[in-house]
Amino acid sequence: MKLVNLETGEILAWELRTAKTFMQRLRGLMFSKELPEGTGLHIRPCRSIHTFFMRYAIDVLYLDENDTIVGMQEKLPPGRVGPLVPRAVSVIELPAGSLGLTRTKHGQAVVLL
Repeated sequence: MKLVNLETGEILAWELRTAKTFMQRLRGLMFSKELPEGTGLHIRPCRSIHTFFMRYAIDVLYLDENDTIVGMQEKLPPGRVGPLVPRAVSVIELPAGSLGLTRTKHGQAVVLL
């Protein structure tokens, strides 16, 4: 899947994996060595994430049921817990710096193609 910001037209990820099962969501990006540029992980359902057992920082988008950004966090370091975003139904984890490079902002809508 590809992730596109509808307002800017920027592609946030060329290759977006989805974690839907309990085990996929539990594992997430734990123990992975890197999250290459242009890739990401979509976790659904999800309202909060952590970066325990990760070696790198990530950017995080929290999406509502309409795929509108209701929360975001840039450069969340390893070993941290992100905020609980009650309105979120899913989370997208991207390489650190992705949100700034693509001018992504709270309230914008994204589409998964």
